[in-house]
Amino acid sequence: MSAPMEISFSAPPPPPDAASTAAASPLLEPAAAQMLPPVAAVSSSQPMQQTAAAAAVVAPSPADDKVLVSVEVLLHATSVARHEDVQVAVERMLEARSLSYVDGPVPIPADNSFLLENVKRIRISDTDEWVENHKVLLFWQVKPVVHVFQLSEDGPGEEPSEDDTLSSFNEWALPAKEFDGLWESLLYEVGLKQRLLRYAASALLFTERGVDTCLVSWNRIVLLHGPPGTGKTSLCKALAQKLSIRFKSRYSMCQLIEVNAHSLFSKWFSESGKLVAKLFQKIQEMVEEESNLVFVLIDEVESLAAARQAAISGSEPSDSIRVVNALLTQMDKLKSWPNVIILTTSNITTAIDIAFVDRADIKAYVGPPTLQARYEILRSCIQELLRVGILTYPQGSSVPCILNYSTLNEKKHCPEAAEPHGALHLSNLLYEASKLCEGLSGRSLRKLPFLAHASVTNPSCCDASTFLHTLIQTARREVLESRG
Repeated sequence: MSAPMEISFSAPPPPPDAASTAAASPLLEPAAAQMLPPVAAVSSSQPMQQTAAAAAVVAPSPADDKVLVSVEVLLHATSVARHEDVQVAVERMLEARSLSYVDGPVPIPADNSFLLENVKRIRISDTDEWVENHKVLLFWQVKPVVHVFQLSEDGPGEEPSEDDTLSSFNEWALPAKEFDGLWESLLYEVGLKQRLLRYAASALLFTERGVDTCLVSWNRIVLLHGPPGTGKTSLCKALAQKLSIRFKSRYSMCQLIEVNAHSLFSKWFSESGKLVAKLFQKIQEMVEEESNLVFVLIDEVESLAAARQAAISGSEPSDSIRVVNALLTQMDKLKSWPNVIILTTSNITTAIDIAFVDRADIKAYVGPPTLQARYEILRSCIQELLRVGILTYPQGSSVPCILNYSTLNEKKHCPEAAEPHGALHLSNLLYEASKLCEGLSGRSLRKLPFLAHASVTNPSCCDASTFLHTLIQTARREVLESRG
């Protein structure tokens, strides 16, 4: 769950002691970590609000105990600047300004012609310290880690199968334009995305350092399981995209291979296992290039890793035994290569062979969105409709009119909630819609605003308040229909 960044350009130099910190530092209202969509970013020109949550400012850290914060720098497609030069320029820019670090975009100074010419976007990402401790990270506590990258605009390449009817896999060069912003748009319970990032970093580090796998075991296999529509496949693609950015300095080339599991089943008996082996042989050729980081995505892995017990009992074709055996064998072979991570998803975990499940280092359940996640998903949709002009701001206002979840909880019972077109009133309407959507998947939630707009009487001119009332009615209808 992503959050935009609120920026202060006026924070003072580090105070000499902790006591003076709270008195001297202007405070920021921290956004709901991992929850706000990028469209809700707060401008650095907006007044800062002093709240109890923001008051949790800690004393300056020793130089060797600073928090590492990722700063992602996207270059223009036409930029030919050296990544090292851009990195140095961004580091100097950050040093010259007193920033408080929370997820979200960083404005490029108008007087920095080099960055304006070459950089499309600078974004702070995944400030774990705030997520864990609900503290504001001030500039003297942070060591920025700058990642400079350009997006590949090439679409997916396809590898034809044996009979040329289905491609055996799709291939993307990462980071890909197709996946830009995907990580920030995915909203889950706090900690899930950070857990996956940290796991991948540790898995690659252990392999590179030559840790003895007989003593410490890991396989670089992730299994995300849960009901359909919860964003498991999107999370895998977003994770690969994010890691390709983070490890750009270590691996000059990154690839995502999405396996089409259905293409690996042959109509000829005993051929399916051979097709699996052939596919992984191609993947092994890719990982033999040490500067290439490869992500292998197997969606609905249960179709490949069907339980051998079911095959033995006769409820599954006996050929599936060969497929499972071939899959496990090939995965074990890839284990010796340090530059490959296997990402898998499943809607039916119980249908997967136990030997495969046991090989997965992380088995993370991705369930339906919580109330907080539902609210933020719908809020991101409303903000987008406001941005493009499909919805109109109340009373001619041009500022974001929907509060984030944490701010709403703080102000829910304030007198201004009675104002019919006020931000608090509109946010309460969205909160009501979010409560009604319990049980709906993230996929269904993101369709809900479209269905609501199709129900308004005047779709060409719809104010936010009228739309939110329609959204509540649409949510009731969709939930009833989903329950049969």
